[in-house]
Amino acid sequence: MTTSFDFFNYLDNELYCEDVKVKDIIEKVGTPAYIYSKNSILEHFIEIRNAFEDVSPLICFSVKSNSNLSICKVLADAGAGFDVVSGGELFRVLELGVSPDKIVFAGVGKTSEEIKYALENDIFMFNVESPAELANIDRIAGGLNKRGRVALRINPDIDAKTHDKTTTGKKENKFGIDFDSAGQLIKDIDNYKNIDLKGLHVHLGSPIYSPDPYVQSLEKMYKFLQESLEDNARKRIEYINIGGGYCISYTGENVKKPHDFAAEIIPVIKKLGCKVIMEPGRFIVGNSGLLVTGVTYVKTATWGKKFIVCDAAMNDLARPSLYDAFHRAWPVNTDVMMPEIELPGADRSANDRLELVDIVGPVCESSDVLAEKRWFPDVKEGGLIAFFSAGAYGFTMSSTYNTRPRTCEILVDCDSFSTIRRRETYEDLITGEKEFLDAS
Repeated sequence: MTTSFDFFNYLDNELYCEDVKVKDIIEKVGTPAYIYSKNSILEHFIEIRNAFEDVSPLICFSVKSNSNLSICKVLADAGAGFDVVSGGELFRVLELGVSPDKIVFAGVGKTSEEIKYALENDIFMFNVESPAELANIDRIAGGLNKRGRVALRINPDIDAKTHDKTTTGKKENKFGIDFDSAGQLIKDIDNYKNIDLKGLHVHLGSPIYSPDPYVQSLEKMYKFLQESLEDNARKRIEYINIGGGYCISYTGENVKKPHDFAAEIIPVIKKLGCKVIMEPGRFIVGNSGLLVTGVTYVKTATWGKKFIVCDAAMNDLARPSLYDAFHRAWPVNTDVMMPEIELPGADRSANDRLELVDIVGPVCESSDVLAEKRWFPDVKEGGLIAFFSAGAYGFTMSSTYNTRPRTCEILVDCDSFSTIRRRETYEDLITGEKEFLDAS
């Protein structure tokens, strides 16, 4: 059997990551485990960089999608900048020695401590989400005798046609500033004595499957610049940050690629006449990672429903329980070929090698379902299942709910692999509490 899903391939009934058998990795590190392909990460970064090379963007990898230090280092070494949304993410990339002039700080609720930390480290730019935040940056910068470089994040009221919980550019969302308020802030910008207004920012959500929302939002930005700002104010807008959100395929279906987006976005960028910043995350790492889980039990109810109970759970991969996200799943070792395309709810009852199952975890919640109503090959206790497209918002959203240690993370490079985050221990889980036992 030979089938392919990015850098993860089945060969002779065995799943490989690059040139390494997934089974061999698991024999060394156990389950559950996140496994990433280094060369897939690099290929995706290069693909999006090349697609937009005509406008020479600063590509700031979205750290929230995958914050592992080793993965961020792979991208830093390839020339990436970084989009951070917390003091902790900023700390991570500074620990790698990333140049501050390649760091953009986004997020709707930056604290005074985070703003101070960023100013002290002279980061490139803040994406400002409100007049109150702008005033706070101005105040803190003045106290430090620093200049705060900012872009105003615009909420363009564009429906990007993504999930309700991952859309960020509609007027009812908490993100960004409406055009009228932004126009007033720009007119009054000289009142902020410690601020350098450098640009505008827009991010519509993720994943986005069409260039249309990007084009609509940038056209609105162009109209705003031309009709709402005086010439001297317009000249301050040196940068346009077009955000991220570029889609990946979770199902095996063909989706638009970066060059498809670039073909329609770049003409509008050129019309704007600004330097470009981008913040991709999912596109770079999403299809570069697996979550591999072991089968603990197989349980069939008397009325016929079959459950595959795994050692991974909603605390390891939160996306399905959070917003019904779909991840393809298949046994690591099987002679049944994985379908090239798997759609939610697809009927494969005609295939007598498959049976309808729910793949669930051990957490004490009914929502702890990783894959519901899937047509799946027979697996036994002790078998292994891979969840694909888990490289983005997988480990970063994981928790220790039910006092479960978080998984290890593994990076594969051609025919070798290394641990890039060790598995947590029970002792790790109580380290921050044990010292207070005698005082309570």
